[in-house]
Amino acid sequence: MTEKQPLVIIAAGGTGGHMFPAQALAEQLLRRGWRVKLSTDARGARYTGGFPHSVEIEQVSSATFARGGVLAKLLVPFRIVGGVLKAALKMMRDKPRVVVGFGGYPTIPAMGAAWLLRKPRMIHEQNGVLGRVNRLFSKRVDVVACGTWPTTLPEGVEGIHTGNPVRGAVLERAGAGYITPGPYPMSLLVIGGSQGARVLSDVVPQAIALLPEALLEHLRVAHQAREEDGARVAQFYAEHNIPAEVEPFFHDVPARMSEAQLIISRSGASSVADISVIGRPSILIPYAAAAGDHQTANARGLAEAGGAIVIPESKLTAGALAEQILSVMDTEEGALLMSQAAISVSKPDATDELVKLTEELAQKDQ
Repeated sequence: MTEKQPLVIIAAGGTGGHMFPAQALAEQLLRRGWRVKLSTDARGARYTGGFPHSVEIEQVSSATFARGGVLAKLLVPFRIVGGVLKAALKMMRDKPRVVVGFGGYPTIPAMGAAWLLRKPRMIHEQNGVLGRVNRLFSKRVDVVACGTWPTTLPEGVEGIHTGNPVRGAVLERAGAGYITPGPYPMSLLVIGGSQGARVLSDVVPQAIALLPEALLEHLRVAHQAREEDGARVAQFYAEHNIPAEVEPFFHDVPARMSEAQLIISRSGASSVADISVIGRPSILIPYAAAAGDHQTANARGLAEAGGAIVIPESKLTAGALAEQILSVMDTEEGALLMSQAAISVSKPDATDELVKLTEELAQKDQ
């Protein structure tokens, strides 16, 4: 690496919703000759396997008021200030041209240091409602990029609609040819996200077991379930003679999406973006406990276009879900129209938009 390479620091929290868009931006900036440093925490580090090897990973200790006892909560402000000052010292030695935050508590040190040192800075919000940390920085950055539109923003803050970046593995399959449901091997993909996946493990297998035998004999299920739920989910499928792969994490989700006739998913921002770019019919079940009910906001555009069926968690039963699965898998033309509707609301150029904004901001630091 040469000294002339401009440095970008990408800060992202410990969930796939924050890490996958960060990965997409990192991939593109590397191709354009940037040096990329990722600032994340231990949870986020689990998602770094997909990042290019040339990305420098810097693990920070994140502090949150949401966990721990009284003493831990009292120490949070001191840990945050300490983290910001430590990040600022590092930035003074290894000077970034721009700092981009994707949300989550682990972004606080890098974004706080960038504000302190008056470095060009931008946040990207994946959801239709700003997360706590992005809301905190929304008035302290140069650009607020929005993945979902419209996004609810604090008064006086203007957002730019970029869409949500998707990884290279998703872009490679953008608009991939869709094989409609029929009397041949079919695939149903179930992805629950890192939070709130238990209800999917409880209800989805039971719903699939209610489907007509004529459909089940052609169906194979790939079900992403949390480790603590995996054994019972796999056992249920086995007892009902339903061929199924049950894993805590699929490393090839884009490939599985492109092969699926139907996807059942939470409506996390990254999942919705991936589903729409690849173009697959989906049944979305917004996570009821999501802050500000942002998963319902995320699902709205896809559902209104006709690309997804949304079932609120409060109305999720095995019978209701089975009925909706059948409505897609039993109607070849309807499934095709859903696939096309999903593509119609996709923003495959979201990463390019973010790269453009990043490079424009970097000009301010010259």
